[in-house]
Amino acid sequence: MNSFREPLLFVRPFALSAVMLLALSACGGKDGAPAAAAAAPPAASVGVIVATPGDVGLVTELPGRLEASRVAQVRARAAGILQERVFREGSDVKAGQPLFRIDPAPYAAAAQSAAAGLARAEANAAQARALAERYRPLVEANAVSKQEYANAVAAAKSADADVAVGRAAVATARINLGYASVTAPISGRIGRALVTEGALVGQGDATELAVIQQIDPMYVNFTQSANEVLRLRRAMEDGQFKRANGSAAASVRLVLEDGSEFPRAGKLLFSDLTVDASTGQVALRAEIPNPDGTLLPGLYVRVRIEQAQAANAISVPQQAVTRTGQGDTLKVVDAQGKVSSRDVKISMARDNRWLVLDGLQAGEQVMVDGFQKLQMMPPGTPVKAVPWQDPAVKKADAPAASPAATASMPKP
Repeated sequence: MNSFREPLLFVRPFALSAVMLLALSACGGKDGAPAAAAAAPPAASVGVIVATPGDVGLVTELPGRLEASRVAQVRARAAGILQERVFREGSDVKAGQPLFRIDPAPYAAAAQSAAAGLARAEANAAQARALAERYRPLVEANAVSKQEYANAVAAAKSADADVAVGRAAVATARINLGYASVTAPISGRIGRALVTEGALVGQGDATELAVIQQIDPMYVNFTQSANEVLRLRRAMEDGQFKRANGSAAASVRLVLEDGSEFPRAGKLLFSDLTVDASTGQVALRAEIPNPDGTLLPGLYVRVRIEQAQAANAISVPQQAVTRTGQGDTLKVVDAQGKVSSRDVKISMARDNRWLVLDGLQAGEQVMVDGFQKLQMMPPGTPVKAVPWQDPAVKKADAPAASPAATASMPKP
């Protein structure tokens, strides 16, 4: 029995090894390739968009500074002691609204004196006219000399002149009395008071009391390169671009310091006729509605101005373009999944997109997402192109969870 078992023990390991070799050979490919090569990983997915021509607005972003549309300095036009401030600092005031009161007593007395002088002049004029009227028939009857009549007529005219002088003095006194009540010259928002009660104002010069600024609408002042302006005008003349919205006034948007866009659009008022010799810039001004008073004078903003539109142009998301000192590039995915880099010429467009002026054809697939995956793969590795959608659009289109569905969700 022992001699029979020993051959069996020797045969079993040999048979097991033969079975394993047959299984490995069966797993190989048709040409004998290893099994690991047959089970290659799937191609990485990258987000792409199809280059589609359309009308795209050309938006230029420039630094600017806000300025009140009207600024008025409230000054004391009458000399005297400031008695009262009758407005709240930082509030909105209307044109003609009283702001300060200066001691009116000296001006009231001057007005009364002028009125009395006018009354005296009118009485003298009445007497002189009556004397001239009495002398008229007497001179015709030779009862008085012609010289006496001429003197009476001259005295009457002199008295009338005194009346005119008295009326002017009364008007001047009333004007000075009115200056004792300082009113708002324009409507707008008034700042802090520059003087306090008890101060002597208007003595020798017109003392500044406060400043009123009209902040609805607001002006935004900014500059643009003269070369860019000329290039844009030349492109419009050649038919490459057309005027934005078909109107003479370009549309203007503001980007605030926190990165948010001001909800109300403005319009371009003018561009300066001269170029600054030191900077080569052209000064521009736009008008922005500000009914809520959100914008304040002196605030630095970014101005997005749409001066023209490009017809049948291609725009791509900003994240699809790589900007370097050597130029701008983007990646294109062909039908076989091969990724290639493309040099392009771009310009600023609206809604965080670049306008591709040159280097891209309609219908090509532009890579927008998946750049990190591409860096981890060997060069020339094919990818799988899938349609890309803006995350902001996805978030806006996503339906909100109903209260019932929220209540039925299991708690973590």
